[in-house]
Amino acid sequence: MTAAAILVALGVVLLSLGALIEVLDLSMAAIASLCVVFAVIELKGKYPYLVYLGISLLALLLLPVKTPCVLFALFAGYYPIVKALLERRFSRPVSWFFKILIFEVALGLILLICVKLFFLIEITWHPWYFAIFPAGAAIFLLYDVALTRLITAYLYRLRHRFRFLHDD
Repeated sequence: MTAAAILVALGVVLLSLGALIEVLDLSMAAIASLCVVFAVIELKGKYPYLVYLGISLLALLLLPVKTPCVLFALFAGYYPIVKALLERRFSRPVSWFFKILIFEVALGLILLICVKLFFLIEITWHPWYFAIFPAGAAIFLLYDVALTRLITAYLYRLRHRFRFLHDD
């Protein structure tokens, strides 16, 4: 589907902005995840997974700086899919538990990969570095709430403008 290809291209462009302006790497990974959100809402089926994989693989191959790609591939990219699945299947407290657990595991993997594999962050480990995890959880909660509000705003205010996607 053409819309999925356009979303992949847009996601890679957004991540490349994060690679060019390194201060924006986390922000651009979060914004690029909106491409997957759109695929989850409008395209459904296998397309959200294909959009996520397409953005992740192309960004990994094309970007000179890998940090935005790692952030997207290991958390921000697949999170909209996981969020939709968890919120459909579980009650609110159970879905929050799983979402926070998934985030904490992803944060650990991101730190491990950035430090050990890509040498992107220079860290000498100290016990206080584990404060990253509760601080990250607080920021993640804000991200999740903001994502929910953006999805709600799209569904109620903007979706009607994309009716061309529903004409079969």
